[in-house]
Amino acid sequence: MHLQNLSPWRHSHHFLTGMEDAAERRTMIVVGLTIVMTVAEIVAGTVFNSMALLADGWHMSTHAGALGIAAFSYAFARKHADNPRFAFGTGKVGALGGFTSAIVLCIVALLMAWESANRLTMAQTIAFDEALWVAAIGLAVNLVSALILGGHGRHSGHGHDHRHDHNLRAAYLHVLADALTSVLAIVALFLGKVLGWWWMDPAMGLVGAAVIANWSWGLMRKTGAVLLDHSDDTGLRDEIRAALEGCDDARLADLHLWQVGPGHWGAIVSIVTHTPRDPTHYKGLLAKVHELSHVTVEVYGCAEDD
Repeated sequence: MHLQNLSPWRHSHHFLTGMEDAAERRTMIVVGLTIVMTVAEIVAGTVFNSMALLADGWHMSTHAGALGIAAFSYAFARKHADNPRFAFGTGKVGALGGFTSAIVLCIVALLMAWESANRLTMAQTIAFDEALWVAAIGLAVNLVSALILGGHGRHSGHGHDHRHDHNLRAAYLHVLADALTSVLAIVALFLGKVLGWWWMDPAMGLVGAAVIANWSWGLMRKTGAVLLDHSDDTGLRDEIRAALEGCDDARLADLHLWQVGPGHWGAIVSIVTHTPRDPTHYKGLLAKVHELSHVTVEVYGCAEDD
């Protein structure tokens, strides 16, 4: 027996955090700061012949593009939130923006590693004093940007409900990566100036590339899991099973669980029982599972000897 759940017959597909407008404004401010500092560092790195400064500048240029992707993702998700062509709304647009940014981070790391390795093969003449000033200003801009983008994650009281805005987290990681390369540039330029270790300049480029590649991989795994509907949240699954199987002799026969937006989950539930009830009853049992925003229930009756 299969009972169709027609009430309520309409679902909301606004599977967002509710903080996207503020996040978009903060991201646009950081885009402007990043573009200004990018131009300054590339020009200064070329004039003063500093690989660390050039790496930081080009690194920031790609981040300006990635931050632009983040801002576009917010605008797109808001504009198409009620578009029926998106089966479950635009809650995953942020994850798509974050995944794209992760790829950009990976490309930046590879380019930094390549250029730094090439520069290690020959001695470099660097204007350390001037380059140090520019790197210090770049670090200050990155720290201000990190403060603007702060609070990129939100958690509810449930241990397994992590309402991460992957799009804003990607922007935040880009700014942290910029700050890291600025710190490494300052350290390399200072040691080169004081000890004459010119090779520290490209060596720090390699260190920065390794750290950024690691951040890229972590972000790619998290956002990729959302895009592919991969869920290893056993706590949420156990909570759903406990809510349903506490009713009569109901047993959870099948469960499809996926994330439809930050902190929002969809579920298709199949129940087998000797005493089937209307699907609205079982949806009521799941009401206490606050992460569930879109639920479809199937109820199957079974024979007395099953």
